[in-house]
Parts: sequence; C-alpha cells; structure tokens
Amino acid sequence: MAKILFILIVAAIVESIGVAILSSGLKEVNARDGNLPPTQIGRIILDGACNGKVLLGTALEAVFYGALLYMLSVCDVSFVWPLTSLGFIVTTLAAQFLLHEKVSAGRWTGVLFIAVGAFLISQSEAAKKSNAPPAAGVASTPFRP
Repeated sequence: MAKILFILIVAAIVESIGVAILSSGLKEVNARDGNLPPTQIGRIILDGACNGKVLLGTALEAVFYGALLYMLSVCDVSFVWPLTSLGFIVTTLAAQFLLHEKVSAGRWTGVLFIAVGAFLISQSEAAKKSNAPPAAGVASTPFRP
C-alpha cells in the first residue's frame, strides 16, 4: 500500500502542476479576444496546439493518467479515485502560489474537508487489508514438517 500511496502523491503533484500550467496557457490562448464567436474555435485549437504551456500541461496530465491507469489496475477504484482528490490540495496551493489566485478561507475549508475525506478512505482500505481472510488454498496455520 505504501507504494500506491507514493505513486498517488507523486501523481497528484504532477497533475496539479499540469493543471496550473495548462490553465495559464489556455488563458494566453484566449487573451487575444474577449468574446470569441464559435467560428473561432479552430483558431483556438491551433493556438493551443502551438502553445508551450498548453502542451506541457497536457503532457503532465498524460503522466498523471498513466499513473492512474496503473493504480486502478492494482487497487479498488473505490479506494484510488477518491484519493486522487488529494490533488485538489496541491492544485489549490499551485493556484495560489504559481498563478497568484486569491484563495478564500471558504475554499481552504473545502480543501480541508476533501483531505479529511481522503484520510478516512485510506483508513478504510487499511482496515480492509488487516481484516482480510486468508487467501484461498493457503493454510491459516503455519506449516510444520
């Protein structure tokens, strides 16, 4: 479980930085025009595809997705998916310190609730592992020759 939690923490950090960079790049792409008509969607896509921040943010999101695929292949989705919400904490920190967004006390309170919920989910997984019955075909008593 320690390996999964380590991967989860690294993935959350990578995703959060990716989201912050992606947001910054998308704001640059849309900065030229205040209200874009639907006919400009193609231009926005091309601008985004040529924007280094958009590309880097997308690449970091792809790294997160790869880690998520691995975690889902070895753990319950009901364990992994809620714990990915820990990324909200890092994303909020990135928004405040990298993007210089003003994060209100109410938002921080919400992030705290998310962290508490993720902790409770991780505890339920630890309890599940400790109460698990022996694997089928495995003797519950030690082997004695």
